[in-house]
Amino acid sequence: MQGLYIHIPFCISKCAYCDFASFANIKRLRMPYLKALKQELILQKKHYKNFEPKTLYIGGGTPSFLTLAQIKFLFNSIYGCYKNFDEITFEANPESLSLDKMKLLKKLGVNRISLGLQSTNDKHLKTIGRAHNYSQFLEVYTQTKQYFDNINVDLIAGLPNQTLTDFEQSVKELIVLKPQHISVYGLQVEVGTPLYKSGYECDDNLCRKMLESAEKLLQNAGFVHYEISNFSLPKYESKHNINYWTSGAYLGCGSAAASYMQVVRFQNTVDVKEYIKSLEQNKIPTVFKEKLCGKARVGEEILLKFRLLNGFKPNQKMFKYFNREFKNLFDKKLIVKDKDLLHLSKEGKYFANDVFRCFVEPF
Repeated sequence: MQGLYIHIPFCISKCAYCDFASFANIKRLRMPYLKALKQELILQKKHYKNFEPKTLYIGGGTPSFLTLAQIKFLFNSIYGCYKNFDEITFEANPESLSLDKMKLLKKLGVNRISLGLQSTNDKHLKTIGRAHNYSQFLEVYTQTKQYFDNINVDLIAGLPNQTLTDFEQSVKELIVLKPQHISVYGLQVEVGTPLYKSGYECDDNLCRKMLESAEKLLQNAGFVHYEISNFSLPKYESKHNINYWTSGAYLGCGSAAASYMQVVRFQNTVDVKEYIKSLEQNKIPTVFKEKLCGKARVGEEILLKFRLLNGFKPNQKMFKYFNREFKNLFDKKLIVKDKDLLHLSKEGKYFANDVFRCFVEPF
């Protein structure tokens, strides 16, 4: 499978935990950015003539921050180059997803909406700088269900002053709402974010209890824990993200967007103004590029496949390069073998980054 990712870097405000390539208060750059994005799509289409993506993911940032006219322009730009998508995901936040935008997105072919909630507790939403409250989310979610039958909702565990009971309440309330997909992330306090500057340190033990509780509650409610941070009802797994985790080809367009095409990994500049300026000159502002081969390519394939909890069947090349690492992880009981499949152990799910580091250079 092949996938297309479109990055929209604009937000109403920057959340306290956010380390993503997103920016607030630059409305004037939205249309110039979208024109640059259209030009990048045209240039990439000419370069990768055989690329035919089956999934489209529009993320950010906050894509729903775009106006109706800008959303139309964006999709016209995409459809001018690529069509026939099986899955089209559009990220949105409650404060910027209006009824008119829902109707337009449905008309434009979007069949999956990803809503950023993070918590059902208004105090926690305020602490992390979200621009909505829970009642606003509920109103928007109810409307969204009228137009879309594939909805993802995001939650975060380990927020400041969040108790285990608080977090479990959020999970339980989401279960009652019955979205088809729920993403549950443990909070990462990244350097430079307001949370980091405030001195907040996430309680890892408490966060783990939250994640363990979420897994139990969601599985009891019929959700499949198919990837470290993702749960879905049967047949509602994210096709676009599974393509990432199975080393499929994907093209990322927009500032900071990353791609993996023809075993070459590359990324655009994070700087929005630089991105626009380069595309005005018909140049794609690639700032990083490397061809994966040999041990590096195999190592990346392994760590990505470990994210999927069903496991994978290792081949001889994997053992040739990483026999010692596999043995060490077995000894630490971070990975297990079930019949012919390797996968993370129950313990390994909570130390996944330690597992992944074993397959990343320097070896």
